[in-house]
Amino acid sequence: MENDLKEVAKQIRINTIKEVYYAKSGHPGGSLSIADILAVLYFKEMNVDPRNPKDENRDRFVLSKGHCCPALYAALALKGFFDISELRNFRNINSKLQGHPDMRNIPGIDMSTGSLGQGLSAANGMALAGKMDGKSYRVYAILGDGEIEEGQIWEAAMASSRYKLDNLCIFIDNNNLQIDGSIDKVINPYPIDKKFEEFGFYVMNIDGNNISEIEDALNKAKEVKEKPTAIIAKTIKGKGVSFMENVAGWHGKAPNEEEYKLALKELGGEADE
Repeated sequence: MENDLKEVAKQIRINTIKEVYYAKSGHPGGSLSIADILAVLYFKEMNVDPRNPKDENRDRFVLSKGHCCPALYAALALKGFFDISELRNFRNINSKLQGHPDMRNIPGIDMSTGSLGQGLSAANGMALAGKMDGKSYRVYAILGDGEIEEGQIWEAAMASSRYKLDNLCIFIDNNNLQIDGSIDKVINPYPIDKKFEEFGFYVMNIDGNNISEIEDALNKAKEVKEKPTAIIAKTIKGKGVSFMENVAGWHGKAPNEEEYKLALKELGGEADE
């Protein structure tokens, strides 16, 4: 299973590069860093069915860092929510795959996101509704480590704890870079783990690019009672493409043709005809 999930993560990365190249715009760095998390969530952990994307008993997912939707779109296409050929139209004005997730037009998207800092509030609402309705579904979210500089995140974190949302599990994509550089040099959120602990979360620190560590953390999260879970996932921005790794400049930039071909070669993919 781990090797299968590694292959899924690889395909998410390959298609992420293709989307951003086709669009000539987008956010490859943070999309590549979360590919492994998305692979485990959508292809092992979450109860979702592409044939019934609005199933009221499905697990929910919120990509709070909505600008990293190329990776989410790739995961949804690979899962079968829509044809993978749709990815070629990423950010096209006539496409449903816009630069931020749109729950109205894209099958499999549970929350429209893009304005940073709001995703945890939405995830809270979903998790609280599940508890009030006596549902067994779980709610997952991915937040950016730069995003948690937003004050609303911490207001929402207090609510997560106040309502004992043990059906909520969030990942902090801790790749240490945001558009302006290293997060500790912008508005330093460290120590991230201690902060979430103080806000009442059960906290785990993992290698967010390691499939088995992601799986183990999710298994532990399901055993937690009376608390929400925060998984601090240490990742590499631009993971899998040597010239993009740990380079803040690739936060929101499309590769040129030479870079595109080199990136696909390193990832083990091929350019489309």
